[in-house]
Amino acid sequence: MTSTFPSISISTERLVLRPLDTDDVPALAEMMNDEQIAAWTDVPRPFTEQSARTWITEYAPAERTAGHGLDLAVTEFLTQRLVGLIQLTNTDWHVRSTELSYIVAPWARGEGYASEAALATAQWLFGDQKFERVELRTAADNTASQQVAQKIGCISEGVLRNACIAHVRTDDGGWSDVRTDFIVWSLLPEDIEGADGHLADTGGFTQYPDWN
Repeated sequence: MTSTFPSISISTERLVLRPLDTDDVPALAEMMNDEQIAAWTDVPRPFTEQSARTWITEYAPAERTAGHGLDLAVTEFLTQRLVGLIQLTNTDWHVRSTELSYIVAPWARGEGYASEAALATAQWLFGDQKFERVELRTAADNTASQQVAQKIGCISEGVLRNACIAHVRTDDGGWSDVRTDFIVWSLLPEDIEGADGHLADTGGFTQYPDWN
C-alpha cells in the first residue's frame, strides 16, 4: 500500500487542481498577503516571493515525499489563474485519513471555488486513494470556512477548545495572536453521495510521473 500521494491533476467543470509550480510564485505571494488569510493561518507576515518560492520548491515537495500530505494549486480552467490552494496534512496511511484545508484568493471569493475544489479532492481521496475519512478544522469565528464544510456535506463532530491561534491587527499596524476554538468536521465516503451534481461532477484525474 502506498504511503505517499502521487503528483496529480484533478479537473472539474471550472477548475484544475495541480502541483504548485515556480510560475505560481508572484500570484501565491500576492494571495497569501491578504488580510483574511493572514488572520486565519500561520503563514509568514509579510509573505514574500522568497517565502512563496521556498514553499513551492522545498516545503510542498518534502511534505509529499515524506507522506505527510499534498499541496495543490487551484486554478481557473479557462484563464489558468491561481484562485487558491488545497492542502492535505496530518495524513495517516494506516487509518486512511487526512486533514483538508483550503485558501481562496480575495478576488475569487463568493464563486464557490473552495467548495468545488474541496469536494473534488475528497472524491479523489475516497475513490482513487481509498481513503475512509477526511477531517477539516475551522476556527470558531471563521464562518466562511464553516459554510464550505457544510456545503460539501461535512458533519460537525465537536469543538477543540482554545486549540486555534488566530491573528488580529494591532493599533500600530502589526499583528497579535488571539486564542479561539477549532470546530472539527469529518467527511466520509457516504457523506458526499448526495452532494450537488455540479459539485460532484469532477472532470477526471491526470497523474504526473515526476513533478518537483
